[in-house]
Amino acid sequence: MTQQASPSAQAPERWPTEIRLSGDKRTLNVAFEDGGRFALPAEYLRVSSPSAEVQGHSPAERKVIGGKREVAILNVEPVGNYAVKLTFDDMHDTGLFGWGYLYDLGREYRNRWATYLSELEERGLSRDSTVKPAKAGGGGSCGSGCGCH
Repeated sequence: MTQQASPSAQAPERWPTEIRLSGDKRTLNVAFEDGGRFALPAEYLRVSSPSAEVQGHSPAERKVIGGKREVAILNVEPVGNYAVKLTFDDMHDTGLFGWGYLYDLGREYRNRWATYLSELEERGLSRDSTVKPAKAGGGGSCGSGCGCH
């Protein structure tokens, strides 16, 4: 395990003062002590998940995930004093959203979202789910629209 530098030697950490899930479970409202306030859509958080499933293990492995327009957040669980684990209604729950990452997602929303929409178009993907009901004896898709099969 590596030894961490003293807090004064590190870049300033972004500390949230409020993390609140909207009543419809489609927006995570996050406020930070520096005054930054962001309303982060569930779809944006899902497709930006810091998990290896989405980000891969290098930038070249990052996946562009479509079909998440209607995704909702089922649970927001604190992880220590550094992150939250979000559980989405497509059962994705492996990304830990650290404070700095949440802040960056809010601050860079317009650019990141425009890039995501362009990447969807380039790949012929849609924000809407294209999952059709499974036929008896069929398979080959997890049904979440993740493109993993």
